[in-house]
Amino acid sequence: MPAAPCLINVVNPNTTQSMTDVIAEAARACASPGTTIVGRTSSFGPASIEGHYDEALATIGLLKAVEAGDKDGCQAHIVACFGDPGLLAAREITRAPVLGIAEAAMRAATFVAINFSVVTTLTRTRIIAEHLVRNYGMEHACRNVRAVDVAVLDLDKPESNVRGLLLDECHAALKHDGCGAIVLGCAGMADLAKDLSDELGVPVIDGVAAAVKFAEALVGIGLQTSKHGDLAFPLPKQRSPF
Repeated sequence: MPAAPCLINVVNPNTTQSMTDVIAEAARACASPGTTIVGRTSSFGPASIEGHYDEALATIGLLKAVEAGDKDGCQAHIVACFGDPGLLAAREITRAPVLGIAEAAMRAATFVAINFSVVTTLTRTRIIAEHLVRNYGMEHACRNVRAVDVAVLDLDKPESNVRGLLLDECHAALKHDGCGAIVLGCAGMADLAKDLSDELGVPVIDGVAAAVKFAEALVGIGLQTSKHGDLAFPLPKQRSPF
């Protein structure tokens, strides 16, 4: 039986359209027939998300993008930034499932390996990934969080040699961390996962693809975000417009 049509809102919570294009292309490449991917760029916030301050600023744009997706009839939303900024706030404002790519990637990694290492962009963002590892109960599975020290907006520049740096760091993770899989720690790396996996001979997980497949599954079995308890809709009160 063919899968039912599914409309997924993939939100890039930074304001860089070229990164949204990479993310949306990766999402469409793995989506099932009948799934439509809406790639949406945040209308408010930083050009890239590389720290706690950037994450805080990005949350407002993310929430507006989730609201826009709901109005368009999207059945699921994906937060396409490895820090999963604003994830719980987004889950509060919609009944549709909302998935963060970091959580999706880490959980997917544990389905295909006993443990994994994360390879992300800047060293300064490692602490964010480490916080998520603890929040998602992944301490037992995550062996290390590594960085290639390339800024997010430089990922698509040939002179940055991102593939080469990633490959070197992945080799180091496999040799020294004892991990069985690699999780890529940035949505802007989504187009590199298959190539790296083929080269390394181990699963290399892109959170965008993992989140798309999990979103399709949740929609397919009719699950929505619970509105009983912590993820109930926000209480009505006066709020300054944004």
